[in-house]
Amino acid sequence: MIHRAFGRPLPATPIPSPPHPLELGACYRYCEALARSRHHNFPVASRFLSSRLRPHAFALYAFARAADDFADEPIYQGRRALELDRWEAMLEACFFGESPDHPIFVALADTIATFDLPITPFTSLLAGFRADLETTSYPTFQELRGYTALAAEPVGGLFLYVSGYREPSILRFAHELAAGLALAHFWQDIPADLERGRLYLPEEDLRHFGVEPADLQGGAARSADVTRRLDALLRYQVVRTRSVFERARPLIDAVGDDMAVELAISWYGGMRILDKIYAAGARVLSERPRLTNVDKAQVVSRAVAWRGGSLARRAGRRFLRQLTDSRS
Repeated sequence: MIHRAFGRPLPATPIPSPPHPLELGACYRYCEALARSRHHNFPVASRFLSSRLRPHAFALYAFARAADDFADEPIYQGRRALELDRWEAMLEACFFGESPDHPIFVALADTIATFDLPITPFTSLLAGFRADLETTSYPTFQELRGYTALAAEPVGGLFLYVSGYREPSILRFAHELAAGLALAHFWQDIPADLERGRLYLPEEDLRHFGVEPADLQGGAARSADVTRRLDALLRYQVVRTRSVFERARPLIDAVGDDMAVELAISWYGGMRILDKIYAAGARVLSERPRLTNVDKAQVVSRAVAWRGGSLARRAGRRFLRQLTDSRS
């Protein structure tokens, strides 16, 4: 489910584990390599994120990415629940002060200790991944949001925690951003999810627009009437999801310089994907909408125009630190 927050990844690519004894820096580099081995609409922990936070963002991503693979990747078929149980046991060991023997958990344990992170967001994510093993569709949008509350929203909370934010008034905006990104990728990846036996379009909306599950199959021959119904269904999802992003908008102005542009890119990137889905309508079932390089450049330019002043302030503070260090 972590791909919902960042974009669907390429199939899992094995990353060589660092040699034992596991050294902290090597473990953080392993987490970074895992993140960079996947394709996303935008890079995870890009250069717009403060260098102080970037390694910790990679550790959080690696934990969730690996757990999501247990729920999704074919190589774990038949032992998905067992692997998730094993992952949760290693997580709990981190919080009980036991020495981890996995590079992701070596890095994660350091991140947890550095920022005094609570265990609840991590266990919520694992509960969300387990839901993918048990639930294949959602009767209502409210129930779908219950799923994103487990499988997406904790990501937003964790990224704010490592920046020092604990206030519920700000966290709720981060939860909405993570949920909005998740919903956008549901509509972007309908065919891929159908191949996995999952349908995230709420059943109540299928009924309302007169769409049958068989109409969603990519190779299905559709009448003009069915195509219009599908267009209406998907455009409705886009309009509703845009409202979720609007609920998240105050977050971008509320956060500090360390992550302002990074979050603005996520906001604009998600909204741009929604524009593509709205324009495509039923064609998303046969042709996955993607952000082009031009789209990405526009997203970045808008994000910088929104919170780009944070970059100048960070550069100024970095210069002053370097000047102070040179005189000491």
